[in-house]
Amino acid sequence: MYQMKKNDSRVCSNHFDKLNPLNQIATNLLIDWYDKARPTQLVEDTNEFNIHLFLAGRGWGKTLTGAYDIVEYCLRNDNVVCGVVAPTYGDLKRVVFAGDSGFINIIDKRLLSNIGYNKSDNEIHFYNGSKIIGFPAIEPDRLRGVQFHRVWCDELASWRYTETFDNLMMALRLGQNPKCIITTTPRPTKIIKTLAKRSDTKLITGSTFENIDNLAESSIQMLKERYEGTRMGRQELYAEILEDIEGALFNYKNIEENRLTNYPIDLQRIVVAIDPAVTSNENSDETGMIVAGRDINNHYYILHDGSQVSSPDVWVKKAISLYKQYECDRIVAEVNNGGDLIERLLRTQNQSIPYTSVRASRGKIVRAEPISALYEQNRIHHVGVFKDLEEQMCQFTGNGVQYHDDRVDALVWAITSLQNSGQAIFKIS
Repeated sequence: MYQMKKNDSRVCSNHFDKLNPLNQIATNLLIDWYDKARPTQLVEDTNEFNIHLFLAGRGWGKTLTGAYDIVEYCLRNDNVVCGVVAPTYGDLKRVVFAGDSGFINIIDKRLLSNIGYNKSDNEIHFYNGSKIIGFPAIEPDRLRGVQFHRVWCDELASWRYTETFDNLMMALRLGQNPKCIITTTPRPTKIIKTLAKRSDTKLITGSTFENIDNLAESSIQMLKERYEGTRMGRQELYAEILEDIEGALFNYKNIEENRLTNYPIDLQRIVVAIDPAVTSNENSDETGMIVAGRDINNHYYILHDGSQVSSPDVWVKKAISLYKQYECDRIVAEVNNGGDLIERLLRTQNQSIPYTSVRASRGKIVRAEPISALYEQNRIHHVGVFKDLEEQMCQFTGNGVQYHDDRVDALVWAITSLQNSGQAIFKIS
C-alpha cells in the first residue's frame, strides 16, 4: 500500500494509480480517517513513546481512535498481529467489534480475507495477512503464550484484573517498534496514575466537548445541565484524574492497597446482599447487589457487583444465580421498601435458599461507619476492580448530596451480615 503521511489529505495520483485495487481501497479508507480525525486522535509512530495513553471524556471518540489506529497498522503492514482487550466479553463484542465506532463498522469488507471476521474467536483477518485478535480483560491467562506487534487497551481503568495488563505487555514483543494504545475514561487507580507518570508514555487528554460536532445537541445540553461543575462531570466529561473527596468514608488508596486478584478457597461464609430499588422503570435507582465473603481471620472479600436497573423478577433471578455461582450461604435483603414482597419473589423462584431480611432504622452514615473502619484496618479486599461500586464508595460522605448509593448500601449489608457469624437474627436498631 502507498505509504502516505498522516497529514496528507490527498495521495499523488501517479502513485495511487499504480496501486492494486485492494491497496487503493485501503488507502482511501485511511485518507478518510485522516481527513476527519482531530490531530489528538492520531498516533505518531516514533520511537520516543511505547505507550499512548488517551484519557478522555465520554463521547470524545476514544473507541474510534483505538479502532482506526489498529486498522491502520494492519493495513500499512503485512502479516502483523494486533491484540485488542476490553473489560468484558460483552464490551469486546458489543463495543470494540460491532459498535458504531467498532471494527466491523469502519472496515471496508473488501479488505478482509476469505476468513474475514470470525465472531466466535473475536478475530479479523485482512487480505494482506494481518489480523486482529480480541480478548476480554476478565481472563488474564488467555494472554499467556500469545504475542503482538501492537495492542489496544479499551477502558483500562475499568479492567477487573491488573494482571491482564501485565500479561499483555509481556506479549507485546514483535516487530521493531511495538506500541500499546490505551483509550479510557480516567479513574484514580494505581495503574492509571502510574502509567500517566511513565517517561515512555505519551499522555493525551480531552473533554467530551471537543467532539461536539459529532454529538447530538440534546445530549450535550443534558450533560451540561446534569454534570457541569460536579465531580462526576470533571471525571467523566473532562477526564480529570480526581483524588479522594474530603469527608468520604472510603478512599481509593486504601481500596487499591488491599486489592487482590484471587480470594481464599476456604472462605467461612459467603452472602449475596441486596438493596432493592423502589421502582423498576428506566429512571429508577439501581438495585444494589453485592457478593462478599469472610475468611477464618475475619478478613472480608468483595467478590462480585451484580447491581442493575431491572424489575424485581429479573434481579431476584440474578441474586439466585449469584448465590449458586459463588456457593453462598445466604441471601440478605433490605426490606424497608420491599416488605414481604422480596421473600415472596424469592420463594417463587426457589423455596430452599436461606434468606434474611434486614431493616434499617438508623441513617446510612451510621451503618457505613463500622464498615469504613474495617477498610481502614486493611481487612476488606476487593477481588478485582468494581468501577461503579468504588466510585460510589469514594463519593459517599453522608452529607445528603450522594444521589446514588445503592451499591454502597448493599456492600454495607453484606459485610454487616458476615460480621454476625451466620446468625439468622439480624436487625439494625
